[in-house]
Amino acid sequence: MEKILQQLDGILAKNSFSEWLIALGVMIAIVVVVAVIKRITMRVLGRIAARTATQLDDALLCVVQSTRLWLIAVVAVSVGSDYLELPSKLAHLFDKTLTIALFVQFGMWIWAGLGFWLRRSRDRALKEDPGAATGLNALMFIARFVLWAILLLTMLDNVGVNVTTMIAGLGVGGIAVALAVQNILGDLFASLSIVIDKPFVIGDFVVVGEYQGNVEYVGLKTTRIRSLGGEQIVFSNSDLLKARIRNYKQMRERRVAFTFGLLYQTPVDLIEKIPAQVRAIVEARPKARFERAHFKGFGDSSLDFEVVYWMVEPDFSVYMDTQQTINLEMLRTFEAQGVSFAYPTRTLVVDGSLKLERAQRAEAMDKEDAAVRAGTLRVAGGPATLPGAGARHSHK
Repeated sequence: MEKILQQLDGILAKNSFSEWLIALGVMIAIVVVVAVIKRITMRVLGRIAARTATQLDDALLCVVQSTRLWLIAVVAVSVGSDYLELPSKLAHLFDKTLTIALFVQFGMWIWAGLGFWLRRSRDRALKEDPGAATGLNALMFIARFVLWAILLLTMLDNVGVNVTTMIAGLGVGGIAVALAVQNILGDLFASLSIVIDKPFVIGDFVVVGEYQGNVEYVGLKTTRIRSLGGEQIVFSNSDLLKARIRNYKQMRERRVAFTFGLLYQTPVDLIEKIPAQVRAIVEARPKARFERAHFKGFGDSSLDFEVVYWMVEPDFSVYMDTQQTINLEMLRTFEAQGVSFAYPTRTLVVDGSLKLERAQRAEAMDKEDAAVRAGTLRVAGGPATLPGAGARHSHK
């Protein structure tokens, strides 16, 4: 601490009061002038952008807005220090700080213009080609990474860092880093697979397992889906590609199969007419293509029919509207003919013959027991004499 104080005393002693004022005035002037120019430029470009349809003035406005006054302040301090007599190490430090601040601000200007163009292209693609919008998300990340990587290497080279040696060291350390973040890299490559292969794009309605919704965002690590309930579901890209995905946006036609049952009491002549009547009802719908209608079989409590048709427009709301109209028309048609839909029923039949047979058998057994006790049981069609019953003894 004492050494630092001694250096500060030396700096104060070597520079006069007027030199300090000049340096401070230059610093303040640079910051104030840049701030005023930025404010005026933004106001002028904003008015021009509001009147014109071109995107050039909008891009320039975005670039001007990315100017950071704290970076300008760093530049101002470095420039003002040139009016002072400073130690060589401190002057060299200010020069490096000036280089770093200029490169960072320059990178912000470049990215503001490039990012503006990419965002506009993505918004336009969302309306025309959602697949291109998904690819532009990945392109924005790659462009930003490449831009700042080039600027960082150039900046380090200008401040005296041996970039070649650093890159060689990073190559060795990159292996360890790759092993540590292999899950993140897996999601990154999965994101590139989604962008290139396009199993789904932004705006598609997908079903993943028990979850379903519209794809809102495809990022480098996760994909976000807005469910029908309103909540956002976040999937890891690698896990998402391992799952079975049903993409309903790619559905060209929707196959619809439904069944209904009629009462067993329905006359046979009416049963024969049902398939033709259902066919006429389905074919009357403008967006439905009839396939078949059959008396399918005998159910537990109904005569079962099966109907299959195709919706030429796969939208779910259109399908539900069509199915509702078909159901209502079937109700009207069957009601007019006196045909009723079946509902689950069960008939319980109580058979009293078994109980009567058991009673008769019990009565017969009772009679036989009574006859045995009275000694009048006949065996094999003849009388049977029981021991001790009616025996005669002669004594000679």
